[in-house]
Amino acid sequence: MITIEEFKKKQTSKTRLIGLDLGSKRIGVSICDERQSIATPFKTIDRINTTHLVDKLKEIIKENNIKGIVIGNPINMDGSSGSSARSVKDISINISKSIDLPVFLWDERLSTVGAFNLSSQLDVNISKKLKKIDQNAAAFILQGAIDYLNN
Repeated sequence: MITIEEFKKKQTSKTRLIGLDLGSKRIGVSICDERQSIATPFKTIDRINTTHLVDKLKEIIKENNIKGIVIGNPINMDGSSGSSARSVKDISINISKSIDLPVFLWDERLSTVGAFNLSSQLDVNISKKLKKIDQNAAAFILQGAIDYLNN
């Protein structure tokens, strides 16, 4: 794993990234365009085990020419790391050992709330909101990271 600052120094133009929101039951996936302007919700993967996740990620990476992985880091509101953040870090390390791409963590505080609120503004009904909340949260995480990389 690397820091976002290290990734920023290494990245080239036309770099598509994948964003992940690692939930306890589902994993939200988003991707961005080559110019890193817009993060788009992509899909939701059921969380079975790390091997299943890595296999699904490899498929998505190959099909979409992905060059980096952004994983939401669920740190506490006070900035400390709790059990969820430690779990995400462990899974992130496993992903980085299995996939030969730069992997970095991005602060995901309020990403699910932000994704839910955004879908509320779009007048999406509650069942559709809940069905896509994981991939929308992943897009929220990825958008924050690409905004940072572009500034």
